[in-house]
Amino acid sequence: MMSYDRPGVSEDDAALAETVQRFGQEVLHPLAATLDAEDRSAACHLPALAELGLTGINIPEHLGGSGLSPAGIILAISAIARNCAATASLLGAHYLGTDAILIGGNDGQRQRFLPPAARGDMLAAFGLTEPGCGSNPAEMRSYAMREGNGYRLVGTKQFISNADEAGVLVIFAKTDRDAGNKGISAFVVPRDTPGLDVGPAESLMGIRGGKAYPLSMDCFIPAENRLGAEGDGFRLSMKVLDNSRLDVAATCLGIAQAALDHALDWTRTRHVGGEALNRRQGVQWMLADMGCRLEAAWGLTLQAAHLRQNGRPFTQAASMAKLYASEMAGFVTDQALQLHGGYGYTRELPLERLVRDARIMRIYEGSSEIQRTVIGRLMTR
Repeated sequence: MMSYDRPGVSEDDAALAETVQRFGQEVLHPLAATLDAEDRSAACHLPALAELGLTGINIPEHLGGSGLSPAGIILAISAIARNCAATASLLGAHYLGTDAILIGGNDGQRQRFLPPAARGDMLAAFGLTEPGCGSNPAEMRSYAMREGNGYRLVGTKQFISNADEAGVLVIFAKTDRDAGNKGISAFVVPRDTPGLDVGPAESLMGIRGGKAYPLSMDCFIPAENRLGAEGDGFRLSMKVLDNSRLDVAATCLGIAQAALDHALDWTRTRHVGGEALNRRQGVQWMLADMGCRLEAAWGLTLQAAHLRQNGRPFTQAASMAKLYASEMAGFVTDQALQLHGGYGYTRELPLERLVRDARIMRIYEGSSEIQRTVIGRLMTR
């Protein structure tokens, strides 16, 4: 059993993580394979997640959440992902949307949208990516033009997690189409807004219960739903993504731990030539490499959380954690499958699902290539 007692982690945070792990084993894990095989949404877990308070761990207590520390959030997400990565993805997208309102909103907007989100009465979503614009928001084509006492929001978005299940979305669009990043603004858009249309869910390779959708917009949004001033959207999105990259790193920690757990159990009980696989030096070396990389990812992720907790810049640390943890998860899940041989390649065991779930981690919330660009620029500026 992995311990959540780690440097920089409080006793309360570790105890909560143990509670979440037990919840994951009892509630999430039994359905994880079914959600994947039947392509069902992990939103079926929302009532149970809300009852445990997991829909509000990133929201302060005065707004109805539990206000966990950054380290506590990482531990909770990793425990969820260890049992069902799709559920961790659904919650991560919820935190994206609620973080945007928490960071960029005024008191009225926070009071209006965050308490019901914290209670789990509604999910949130975050609409930044577009069909022709993923890694470079300056190229987005969605726009918001003044109309009466608000804005006409027009455009399309792609791969928006939770878009159909959400009660509210934070949508980014240009209020000045000639100003690049400086022309991007952010708006809170209720899901039932006339003219906001969500298309069918994408057919995904992994995290199939964490649904992603295309959406189109030709809708009126009152000016009171704009987050911050016109042109504040890009800076807001980058602040939110710093947080989210730690959430993704935490998801990677959980997926990799699940894969390592299976590998340790399999090599202990599987016998070849009259001895357990884990008695063979080559197998021990594989397990050692998996464990070392997982522990290194924990260190990078908790270091970034420590910087965030203390109000220090953590963009570089978050990118390092996300980059290393996502590539670590790919390595560990692949090695775990390899250790299971042909059985690992079947759907009777969860290894192939863990491999598929881990693959998106190197792509969303900024690909590995984007993380290297961010890190390199910050190191050399």
